[in-house]
Amino acid sequence: MRMSLLTNSLTNLGITDLKTIADWAAQNDIHELDVGPAIPMNPKVFEEVLEEGKVEIKTMIYCRNFLSENEEEAQMHQEALKERIKFAGALGIEKIVCSTGVTKEAFAGMGFSPEKSLDACVELAKQFLEEAEKYNVLLCWENCPMMGNIATSPDIWQALFERLNSDKIGLCYDPSHLVWQMIDPYENIFKFREKIFHVHAKDTHVDAQKLNLYGALQNSKWWQHRLPGLGDLDWNRIVDSLYQIGYDKSICIEHEDPVWEGTEEKVKRGILKTRDHVSQFFM
Repeated sequence: MRMSLLTNSLTNLGITDLKTIADWAAQNDIHELDVGPAIPMNPKVFEEVLEEGKVEIKTMIYCRNFLSENEEEAQMHQEALKERIKFAGALGIEKIVCSTGVTKEAFAGMGFSPEKSLDACVELAKQFLEEAEKYNVLLCWENCPMMGNIATSPDIWQALFERLNSDKIGLCYDPSHLVWQMIDPYENIFKFREKIFHVHAKDTHVDAQKLNLYGALQNSKWWQHRLPGLGDLDWNRIVDSLYQIGYDKSICIEHEDPVWEGTEEKVKRGILKTRDHVSQFFM
């Protein structure tokens, strides 16, 4: 097991040159990248970085609402994901982290009813899986309740996997999103052991006093993402559980801690603090 780095936290600072990011990562003992959508898909640049050998690129990410009620937008995002699948296949990039899409029906009423989008998500996923099979790429749904997604909880994971019997579709398991949904982030590693294709490293802190003040519906006010070690997750237990199920791939640093944002120095220090905290539990 080793650490990888999602490029988003650096591209958000305006650093979009893949070689620059690769050089910095390698200098800081991070030898794998997850390439986000802000990095131009220039095959020559990707090939140069891969040939240089300082880092590997095993994952790309593209999370959007592929079922937006704006049909033009939905079609654009669908084609962009298919383009990435083809691009990844041509370069030998193993995985693409993505969302499922979500229809407007899932938001009827007060709560979120993802099952109302299930049929549409399954039919769309079949199209993406056809491309994934063709180009030998794994698709990993991130369990993030944002960016147009219903694969956010174990009941929906189970329903999706039952209807899509494919070894090309699995999860990008991000335990930080489970914390604020009040879902067990440890036991589900074992329940979905065969479907965890990728893992994100970030944490979440739930402020009980603010939760008591605002209530669960105002969910952005009582929790926030933190660096691993500064939130509510036990990363020793997470890493050990992954070892127990035989997971031997990378754990990707997805830096989203607002305390460690705002400047390039703070973001990079936050990335390295995540590296140090999580990797201390590696064998």
